[in-house]
Amino acid sequence: MDKIAVLIPCYNEAQTIQKVIADFQKEIPEAAIYVYDNNSTDGTGDIARAAGAIVVPEYRQGKGNVVRRMFQDIDAQCYLMVDGDDTYPAQNAREMVDCVLNRRADMVVGDRLSSTYFTENKRPFHNFGNSLVRTIINRLFDCSIKDIMTGYRAFSRRFVKTFPVISQGFEIETEMTIHAVSMNMSVENVVVEYRDRPEGSVSKLNTVSDGIKVLNMILQLFKNYKPMFFFTMIAAALMAIDVAVFIPAVWIPYMKTGLVEHFPTLITCGFVLVSALLSLFNGMILDSIVRKERREFEFKLMLMSKTEDALGK
Repeated sequence: MDKIAVLIPCYNEAQTIQKVIADFQKEIPEAAIYVYDNNSTDGTGDIARAAGAIVVPEYRQGKGNVVRRMFQDIDAQCYLMVDGDDTYPAQNAREMVDCVLNRRADMVVGDRLSSTYFTENKRPFHNFGNSLVRTIINRLFDCSIKDIMTGYRAFSRRFVKTFPVISQGFEIETEMTIHAVSMNMSVENVVVEYRDRPEGSVSKLNTVSDGIKVLNMILQLFKNYKPMFFFTMIAAALMAIDVAVFIPAVWIPYMKTGLVEHFPTLITCGFVLVSALLSLFNGMILDSIVRKERREFEFKLMLMSKTEDALGK
């Protein structure tokens, strides 16, 4: 088992990967550095291997697939994940690792948005998207994560080995964040400086398509982790529509004439009311299931802690 494992998911980062590896070798020389090459065509894997990294190929395209494989393969006390594009400084690595090893944080977020991101990043829609995603998640999940989309993070072993990766692409950062806050795991923010990609290095993130995937992932995880809130909102919306249609179209004419003048509207309102009640009961049932899963998750963490103690950690 490694004490510290540096994880670098890569796809066509030949221009920067050697520098990234050298920087982290200098800052945390005791760490094992793993580069997971995601079908690069520019020789990224060969350059990384020559620089002293352990290179592992991952043939399923997408960052989520790479992270899933890394988390399954590698066993370490502390995991430090960083992109291979040289946008994150290695100088913060020691502080982030110490938060895991000494302060027992489960996830440490390298916070770009509180430092230089908005001035260094030259893609305005990325700036807007990062701010939007941060606001949505902090409001929906009642947390204070400073940077949701950052690729610079440190993790404890218990986080890595209990995190069920669902996403396949760039939604992975959103999924990790929501899982950590929903499962009441310890999360810390470390402010890091961000520098834009060097000239000639191209981002693999598509602002529109990947942005839509991230928003869809937030919606799906909100439903999965907070079903009572999610389905109650749907029920309330259906009830509001039902009342808004029923009162003027059915109730008021009935009070005036004693007759139901719009039977189709009355029947439709009845179905809408039933749908609202079904949504509410769905939320109640799923909420019970989620609470049971959280209890089981806590028992799983306890068992993992006992195992780690037996191993002398």
